Amino acid sequence: QVQLVESGGGLVQAGGSLRLSCAASGRTFSSYAMGWFRQAPGKEREFVATTSASGSYTYYADSVKGRFTISRDNVKNTLYLQMNSLKVEDTALYYCAAGSSRAAHTAAARYDYWGQGTQVTVSS
Repeated sequence: QVQLVESGGGLVQAGGSLRLSCAASGRTFSSYAMGWFRQAPGKEREFVATTSASGSYTYYADSVKGRFTISRDNVKNTLYLQMNSLKVEDTALYYCAAGSSRAAHTAAARYDYWGQGTQVTVSS
């Protein structure tokens, strides 16, 4: 079992920055990949970023590449998402998820545990 708690969401103007955090407990944090996903109202959940168990490999959705950075601290059992140059279309509920293996994946089906989400709202 893995418990995930996101924080750091909020309201920000376009062009601004936010850093999301995801605190994990339960299984050994350094043994599984982690990912960020988001879901906007009326839209399906979509992949944002993922990192392998060691943090050596990261992948991003094209829509956030160059603006968002995923990282993890395997000592603090925490996943991060640094979001810069935010756009109105980044507005969504952001979820962190724990993967079923060490390898990073972009598919939601490869993640076993999910947090409750943290809301990010970007105003124009």
